[in-house]
Amino acid sequence: MNDKVFFIHQSSVIDPGAQVGKGTQIWHFCHIRHTAEIGEECKLGQNIYVDENVKIGNRVKIQNNVSVYNGVIIEDDVFLGPSMVFTNVINPRSFIERKDAFKKTLIKKGATIGANATIICGVEIGEYALVGAGAVVTKNIPAYALFLGNPGQIKGWVSRAGITLRFDEKNIAVCSQTGEKYQLKDDQLIKL
Repeated sequence: MNDKVFFIHQSSVIDPGAQVGKGTQIWHFCHIRHTAEIGEECKLGQNIYVDENVKIGNRVKIQNNVSVYNGVIIEDDVFLGPSMVFTNVINPRSFIERKDAFKKTLIKKGATIGANATIICGVEIGEYALVGAGAVVTKNIPAYALFLGNPGQIKGWVSRAGITLRFDEKNIAVCSQTGEKYQLKDDQLIKL
């Protein structure tokens, strides 16, 4: 680690062996474990915990009070809102060690997880999906899905820019911000 190529606040702890990419900023009271990998140009707000074996891509933003546990993989350009929660074991017990039962959770490129959302381990959140604040995710979410509620459900579709899409009679939608076109086919959204 070379602290001239990234910023680490003096109150944070980066264990020897952790990998932190160029241009990344790690703010107050964070703890990065020894086998964690954090990509380039990430921003970790205050009170972030990154566990062993976690992989975080490039340009990821993690807001305050988030713990990223063993088993979580975060691809590039993901946004994690304040106080959202990951789990890593389906049936935890304080008196039973279950480190061999950690389930993989994959957050794909460009996805957003809103404040106070809960992600139950073992799911995949698709590219550019948007999980609303307070949602509880218990199943896989397809790319571009707008996922809201408890229990969470698909309530619509969003563009790569996070704009809610409106479809014509041919199930084609155009993002009002970028002009990108999308087609809804067999409950999957495809960028045209």
